[in-house]
Amino acid sequence: MNLVVLDMAGTTVADRGLVEQAFTAAAERLGEDPATMIDYVRATMGESKISVFRHLFGGDETRAQQANLAFEAAYGELVSGGLVAPVPGAAEAIARLKDQGRTVVLTTGFARVTQDAILDALGWRDLVELTLCPADAGGRGRPHPDMVLAAFLRTGAVDDVRQIVVAGDTSYDMLSGVRSGAGIVAGVLTGAHDETALKEHGATHVLASVAELPSLTGAYEGRTA
Repeated sequence: MNLVVLDMAGTTVADRGLVEQAFTAAAERLGEDPATMIDYVRATMGESKISVFRHLFGGDETRAQQANLAFEAAYGELVSGGLVAPVPGAAEAIARLKDQGRTVVLTTGFARVTQDAILDALGWRDLVELTLCPADAGGRGRPHPDMVLAAFLRTGAVDDVRQIVVAGDTSYDMLSGVRSGAGIVAGVLTGAHDETALKEHGATHVLASVAELPSLTGAYEGRTA
């Protein structure tokens, strides 16, 4: 299980409601009522944000792009304001996974500019070998498997998709992992969705946090050796 694909916000990066705050700010900047949209935003946590806005604005591409830019700007302001932090134990878990000989990739539904802002704020630029956003994988974010498969192709870390570990905090993370063929699809309880939702969408394991992932991968290999 030498390729580990980890979500960022809610999984390795503490969300603290920043996605909802940024969405609310973006909607208000466009003169929209965020209260009429927030349930859909919560249900689709983990999805590419531009895809969410395309749905909310009924396929109006111009409006969706405006909303996405406003969202990214708002989220960037929150990050710059020091409101982003790692999930406790996340950096240590990534270090342990790497010490075990595994390649770790960080993925997000945000645009590259926002992903980079988060990495810079945390000092994580050199933490992992590869980071991916939807644009890096052809434009489709979760629940499509594209970012996981892009990690598989770009790193060459494993020979079989069943040797991939995917971890995330949303239903869409789970679907993305299942659709990629990953051998472990681990849900974590530090973000948007609860254990029931994670299991309903294909989680093979549910963990309190990503800090438990190195022990899981080691135990899994021990059972299947």
